[in-house]
Amino acid sequence: MIEVIEHTADVRLRITGGSIEAIFREALRGTMQLLHPHVAASEVEREVDVTSADRTTLLIDFLNEALSNAHVHREAYDDAAFRLLSDTRAVARLLGRASSSFGEDVKAVTYHGAEVRLEPEGMFSVTIVYDI
Repeated sequence: MIEVIEHTADVRLRITGGSIEAIFREALRGTMQLLHPHVAASEVEREVDVTSADRTTLLIDFLNEALSNAHVHREAYDDAAFRLLSDTRAVARLLGRASSSFGEDVKAVTYHGAEVRLEPEGMFSVTIVYDI
């Protein structure tokens, strides 16, 4: 589930999911939705390999890698196929479509206040702050 939390200087998304992979996939979808891409029919795939110190940092670094690839290659990703997802490394194929343009500029995914948590009811959650 994705919930947008409005703020004057940035955008925050609260992501929840039943697994770490679900958190990564939903956060990717949320990040791309913020861009408001104008997608084409042509499908794209992009390989990423990200290593970080811990699970939360890995999520933010993974999203920044996807965001960077989206801008550089004019692509919008709506899913990821993970070959490896551990607490410190993500190897995935980003799946999406070519994009002629983006309706919104998302500059970065920030580390501010981010912490992937296991909630008492067994769901994982994280709040992510985007610099727009």
